[in-house]
Amino acid sequence: MKLTAPPVTATTRTAPIRTFATLGAFVLLVALSGCAAADSGTGSPASAAATAAPTAEADASGDCTGITVVVDFGTLDADTVTDCVDATDPIAASAALTSTGVSTEGSVEYGDAIVCRVNDRPAADETVVVDGQASFTETCASMPPAYAYWALWVKATPGADWDYAMEGLGTLEVEPGQSLGLVYTTGTETPTPGS
Repeated sequence: MKLTAPPVTATTRTAPIRTFATLGAFVLLVALSGCAAADSGTGSPASAAATAAPTAEADASGDCTGITVVVDFGTLDADTVTDCVDATDPIAASAALTSTGVSTEGSVEYGDAIVCRVNDRPAADETVVVDGQASFTETCASMPPAYAYWALWVKATPGADWDYAMEGLGTLEVEPGQSLGLVYTTGTETPTPGS
């Protein structure tokens, strides 16, 4: 399911189109956060029984036979993480990230329905600077600003396009052959993992 911006009218003409898509994704995450709040975070029985190891074997073409994980820190100036997680059954997206050594933090208000920090970035004492916007320090108290946030992406198959995840990290499951991505997105562009 792809989110689209509403038609441009006299009242919306000055707002960036990306803001509407981002706002739509945030509204969806907020709506889903009610479901995530009731979840203990252990995932479904299938995901709890599935195993994940940090590195999976690649097939002869070099493709990951498990779940590909890509974490792109964007303007946060850290190396991109790309790994292949060994999985034979669907697993929680959070477990896939943890198995690659990637840690995440949600927000006080929305829990793990959103991603506020990845590997402690942006740090609590780090000033985030985005051209044309007010600089800020991320507190993880609520929703990050629409011009600087971690975007959660999924790719259904190796040849597919990246799509915004339609649920939060606390409830998302990924299957072997799929890819999971996080990108620190700033400004009006919405880059995909590794782009």
